[in-house]
Amino acid sequence: MTRQSDLMVALAAASAAADELTARYRPSGVRDTAESKGQRRNLVTDADRAAEDAALAVLRALRPDDPVMAEESAGEALDVARYWCVDPLDGTNNFAHGIPLFCVSVALVVDGCPTVGVVHAPHLGEVFATSVDGATLNGERVRVSATAELADAVFATGFAYDRENLADNNLDNFGNVLMRCRGMRRCGSAALDLAWVAAGRLDGFWELMLNPWDVAAGAALVRAAGGRVTDALGGEDWLHGQHVVATNGRVHDALRETLSRPSFT
Repeated sequence: MTRQSDLMVALAAASAAADELTARYRPSGVRDTAESKGQRRNLVTDADRAAEDAALAVLRALRPDDPVMAEESAGEALDVARYWCVDPLDGTNNFAHGIPLFCVSVALVVDGCPTVGVVHAPHLGEVFATSVDGATLNGERVRVSATAELADAVFATGFAYDRENLADNNLDNFGNVLMRCRGMRRCGSAALDLAWVAAGRLDGFWELMLNPWDVAAGAALVRAAGGRVTDALGGEDWLHGQHVVATNGRVHDALRETLSRPSFT
């Protein structure tokens, strides 16, 4: 049997997880059955678990020798050259409240860098993927935007679940950027925000207190689409460093310089 490409494996895993989310999504939400993961705002649902099981079943069948870092079952860092990074439901709060902005994120990390990425948003009917030619949306090539000035840019960001306990809660950054740009968006899914940067819908995205499964696939898309990804300090520690800045490249330095230096680095 012919070995499937890593991208095809990622697409299959994401599709299997997306089918579980579609089966369980309700426009009225499922918040009454959601549970908290240590913090009241940090929810987990049956859909998270079912989607992760489905994605992992595909990965174990098609890449049995590859380890997996997945949000619900194995969130620890992996000190290996090659592993899969899976968020079965990015945007759980949206999903729980019936807001259709959620997705599956599947990435392959090789030598510390995501090389394959898929962000599958089933309710939107959109599948973003890396390819040998760049980044695609439903099979069509996408590119980052051409916006060159901060004043003309639309950005997205998010906030940590335990923001009331953090000195770096991102509120100062939100205000500083808001006053300098065209608009701000808070979509509730880092993976989807990153995919939208890759597609040119957003000019940039930043966030603090993120995990590798939140950013791996989306960052791969941004880079494949011609954008730039760094940590908030302009370095390369964005996968495990808990803060990321991703843009079309043209507004990257201006955005990053507007952000405060994270004190937890």
